[in-house]
Amino acid sequence: MAFYKVRLQKKSGLYYPQAVVVGKQVSTKQLGKALSDRSTVTLADTLAVLSELGTVMSTFMAQGRSVSLEGLGSFRYTINSQKQGVETAEEVNSDQIKSVRVRFVPEVTRNADKSVATRSMQPAAVEWVEWAGKADDASTGGDSGSAGFGGGNDDGSSPL
Repeated sequence: MAFYKVRLQKKSGLYYPQAVVVGKQVSTKQLGKALSDRSTVTLADTLAVLSELGTVMSTFMAQGRSVSLEGLGSFRYTINSQKQGVETAEEVNSDQIKSVRVRFVPEVTRNADKSVATRSMQPAAVEWVEWAGKADDASTGGDSGSAGFGGGNDDGSSPL
């Protein structure tokens, strides 16, 4: 179940639903525990792989490559350059690069007519419910907290 809240857009004066993130962010340990519970891999092995994933991915991306994780999507570097360009192609150089970002594109499967059939990390049917909690209980964002498994406590204890 995912949550939304009613949000007034000041520019248009109209109301829209806005996704709400509930509870604490899921930690690497929680993610590792959930993955370990769903496979034959130990928690220690899962955490070891997860802890190195970012380093290995950034090494490949630093070589100019994109990284695709099946069932998830692809990652690649993008750059932001200074606001003002230069007059000729010959003047372009790396000194103009001001910041590097990672671009994530979710994996998509398409129907025969090329329309989107599914996007990764998005269940076929998401039940959206209006958030009834207090404003300081949740923050707005693009996801809805935990995936509903793996427990809610970082120390591995039962949340009940």
